[in-house]
Amino acid sequence: MGALHAGHLRLVETARAENDVVVVSVFVNPLQFGPNEDFDRYPRDWERDLKLLDEAKVDAVYRPPVEAMYPSDASTRVHVGGVTDSLEGAARPGHFEGVTTVVTKLFTAVEPDRAYFGQKDAQQVAVVRRLVRDLDLGVEVRMVPTVREADGLALSSRNVYLNADERKAAVAISAGLREASSSYASGERDPVLLRSVIAARITREPLIQLEYAELVDPATFQKPGTLAVIAARVGKTRLIDNHDLANPFPGQATLVRYN
Repeated sequence: MGALHAGHLRLVETARAENDVVVVSVFVNPLQFGPNEDFDRYPRDWERDLKLLDEAKVDAVYRPPVEAMYPSDASTRVHVGGVTDSLEGAARPGHFEGVTTVVTKLFTAVEPDRAYFGQKDAQQVAVVRRLVRDLDLGVEVRMVPTVREADGLALSSRNVYLNADERKAAVAISAGLREASSSYASGERDPVLLRSVIAARITREPLIQLEYAELVDPATFQKPGTLAVIAARVGKTRLIDNHDLANPFPGQATLVRYN
């Protein structure tokens, strides 16, 4: 959706390494924003985005206007059931219907062989994979690992909303994932206890309001599973993050156990 950062450019870099032609779509999709969300103030910097994409040597940028994507009499929406029912789907009614509708239209316009999405939006990836499978769209959906700041905070276009104190507090989100990952590596498998590790770390920060912390299956987003997913508000800014506890957290050494 624009406001590009190093996470987006990692998608481009990965696509460039695996394909002959790379197309990037830039579209702030109104259908995936709720009535009280930040569509109007969502960061937009088209000139900067275009410069970054030019430097990344993409072959084409697809930037359709809203009226071309959604004519005034458009009435069709694409709905994926099951995997959209919980977490982000429950917290943001209509969000995933907006995502799947725009993704279907973008796939139809571009006809890609592969499409690249960031792991930070893991539920979105699961939804798009189900969409592609169920509708036989013939696109390989590739998930690229989350790019993080040196202190662990996942890159997000919404990070620009954070003031200095909120930015410092936001690190607790990734810290919770890191501590749960350490507990998992030490042998802990109880999802209730692993969730409590995450929640305890995050709720120590007075500037953060935890919306959810759950362990789900990464394909179905049903409980239980090894994918730890978080949504939290840091001040007024809503951030999400996740990590599969079966893998070491980035920068975290793997614990080797000897019998």
